[in-house]
Amino acid sequence: MNFNWTFGRKIAAGFIVSSALLVGIGTVSYLSINKLIVTNFWVAHTHKVLEEIANLSASLQEAETGFRGYALTGNTSFLEPYEASREEFPRLLKGLKELTSDNPDQQKLLDQVFVMANDKFANQKENISAIENGHTDVAVKNISTGGGKKMMDALRRMFTQMETNENVLLKKRNEEAEATISNAQITIIYGTLICLVFVTIAGYLITRALSNQIGAAVGHVQSSSAELQAAASQQASGAKEQATAMSEISTTISELVATSRQIAESAQRVAVIAEQNAAAARNGDIKVDNGQDSMSAIRRQVDLVVSHMLDLGRKSQEIGAVLDIVSELAEQTNILAINATIEAVGAGEAGKRFAVVADEIRKLADRVSNSTKEIRGQIDDVRSAVNTTVMATESSAKAVDAGAKQFAEIALAFKQIGNLVGTTTEAAREIELSTKQQATAAEQVRLAVTDISQATRESEASSSQTLQTASQLASLSSDLRRMIEAQTH
Repeated sequence: MNFNWTFGRKIAAGFIVSSALLVGIGTVSYLSINKLIVTNFWVAHTHKVLEEIANLSASLQEAETGFRGYALTGNTSFLEPYEASREEFPRLLKGLKELTSDNPDQQKLLDQVFVMANDKFANQKENISAIENGHTDVAVKNISTGGGKKMMDALRRMFTQMETNENVLLKKRNEEAEATISNAQITIIYGTLICLVFVTIAGYLITRALSNQIGAAVGHVQSSSAELQAAASQQASGAKEQATAMSEISTTISELVATSRQIAESAQRVAVIAEQNAAAARNGDIKVDNGQDSMSAIRRQVDLVVSHMLDLGRKSQEIGAVLDIVSELAEQTNILAINATIEAVGAGEAGKRFAVVADEIRKLADRVSNSTKEIRGQIDDVRSAVNTTVMATESSAKAVDAGAKQFAEIALAFKQIGNLVGTTTEAAREIELSTKQQATAAEQVRLAVTDISQATRESEASSSQTLQTASQLASLSSDLRRMIEAQTH
């Protein structure tokens, strides 16, 4: 340990090293406990796998027992556990595969169990069907060959192998857990002993160094007390001069505080007026924005009217085309009616009625032709009105665009005014803040000067007491040196 260090640094070094040792012990203990938790989890996992293997084996055994009971007695009640086991087997097998997903050997054995069990169930189902159909001799013959027993024995061997694999894992994991516990115990015991030894040594060295440092400090106090006695007499004479100067400074600072307060009040009024101007500018900006929105809405309505008028013109053109077709049909109908009249005249007495019908058809065609001409005239009037309306709306649209442009220029001007007013407001606020800070600072200086003046007077009064205290300090330092030297020896 470096004895030129201060006492605080030595204590800090001791605490740092002790803390480092404790942190190391705690870290190792935490890692060991964490590893133990993981190992215990895998031990519990292995027990769960063994339990599921036993359940899977028991399910197959129960199915085999139910099948044999039915084969021997023909009683269908024995098929209930058989069917239950057959339905339960896939679920148990799936759960076991999920539990052993980290073990390729177990997965391979489970795949073999799946294939073998399906063959076993198929063989049992075949024999059950034979018995139900009255072919008991066929079922007995199949059973007597021993194929089912061989499959069951093979399945038992697979289950035994799976249990053996899990027991090997269980043994390995138990050994890891025991080793982890042993390492944690060793770390905690020896680490604690090392910490105790280090703290004891550090305490001894720090105590010894402290005695040496206090002895040196007492020597410095003795020499300083003599200097303090000389300085105290000089302080008494200087305190009187300082008290006079502080009185003059206090008067000047009071006048400065009053001036700063007046400036702060004026700046505050300017800031309030600037804030009102900014609010008015923002309100005008909002009104202009609303006017722009209204002009945009008018523009959209004018565009919509133009669109509807153009659509109306297109519709009138379509109606004109339809009228052309109707007019053509009327002319053809008139021609047919004339031809029918001629034919009726040629037919004599038998064609008189037909001639009357033909004449009525011709009159109807004439009326249709006349109506078509009237409709065409009305459509032409509509087209003329539409064109006039479109031209008027185009003029309106141009006027709206011109108004929108003027509103945009007004909005830009309001925004510029708002920015300038905002800048003015910020400047006024900064002036207000600065003057307030200046007034506060001046007040603080005045209070400080007052305190200094009071302190100066107190310092003048306590100068004599300082001399007395310096003498007592010299006496106490001598006594303390004798006590330290006696303790070290």
